[in-house]
Amino acid sequence: MDNAVAAVEQVAGRLEWLPDWAVTLVLFAAAIGVVVLVHGAIFRRLQALVAGRSLFWRSLVARTRGPSRLAFFMFTLSVATASSPAPPQFAGFMRHALLIAFMVLIGWTATTALHIWTVVHMRRFKLDAEDNLLARKHYTQIQILKRAGVILVFVVTLSAALMTFEGVRQYGVSLLASAGAAGLILGLAMQPVLANLVAGIQLAITQPIRIEDAIVVENEWGWVEDITSTYVVVRLWDWRRLVLPLKYFIEKPFQNWTREGASIIGTVMIYVDHAAPIALMREKLEELARASPLWDGQVVNLQVSDAMEHVIQVRFLVSAGTSPRAWDLRCEMREKMIGWLAEEHPYALPRLRADMGRQPASDPLQRQTRESPRESLAPATPAAPRRARQTARA
Repeated sequence: MDNAVAAVEQVAGRLEWLPDWAVTLVLFAAAIGVVVLVHGAIFRRLQALVAGRSLFWRSLVARTRGPSRLAFFMFTLSVATASSPAPPQFAGFMRHALLIAFMVLIGWTATTALHIWTVVHMRRFKLDAEDNLLARKHYTQIQILKRAGVILVFVVTLSAALMTFEGVRQYGVSLLASAGAAGLILGLAMQPVLANLVAGIQLAITQPIRIEDAIVVENEWGWVEDITSTYVVVRLWDWRRLVLPLKYFIEKPFQNWTREGASIIGTVMIYVDHAAPIALMREKLEELARASPLWDGQVVNLQVSDAMEHVIQVRFLVSAGTSPRAWDLRCEMREKMIGWLAEEHPYALPRLRADMGRQPASDPLQRQTRESPRESLAPATPAAPRRARQTARA
């Protein structure tokens, strides 16, 4: 640093014929030009070196371009400020600006380092894998903690930069003097924000939900698409988006279909006639499940779950590796089973009966009821007409 200042002072000494403001302007313009040329050349070289490497290295170079350029600017401008014949007021202003820039550089570097660390950590996990439970667990923790870390770095950097101004420092001292009332008012005003912030930390630690979890919330089924510092975005099955605050998942019940694993059992209910061939249906269900690429080979079962006046309720149980596959498998089993019944056993489909035939004669009361009308409507015997004719002659 001292050698650079001495070299620039020698250059500035050769410009004594110019006014002080012109020398200062030339030095600052030269500092900016050196940064643009040198930093640009270095980064073009780095981009050429990582052009054939993985996406991580290319992203690393791209992410560090801004902070490194700011560091170059700070160095060259500080040398130009120390070497220029600028008035003390301007030199003090530049030193203050460089101090704020240094704080911004520290915050920017911390944010970039946090991003790079998360990328390196998440390279070990793949969200597109069939069993991505562990990957979704780490991804959710990293996303929430990363956002919390960025907010913390931003607040600390902004506070440190504001405290370099005398007026803000005095305001902060006076605010601390009345911390009781101010803290109460601030706490009441920021209650929703603080509640969601605490809920986000709880979600990151306990993880009732994770990224790409299949959940049922507010009578809607979908996947957790994003978890921010204040709300959760749920991608519904019909591509709508349901946005809920973080504290909702701490205070209210919901269903998580992928809490411990992605596999799930699907249920299919159909109604058939009492004469349906249950044993054949059970064999057919196993045959259909084995032939389907959606079945994971774990659970397949058929049971008569209820019997009503006109129909019986039959329940199918089939398992699949993921919730979307389970839904498709349920629809497939329902369609193919109904089609098979309609083609091979049409009598098994639900129908209404009206039995107009004679009832069995096992019940004596029913037999007497049927015989009484028959006797009243029977034709007269041959003796009856003769007695009638004899009465008429007399």
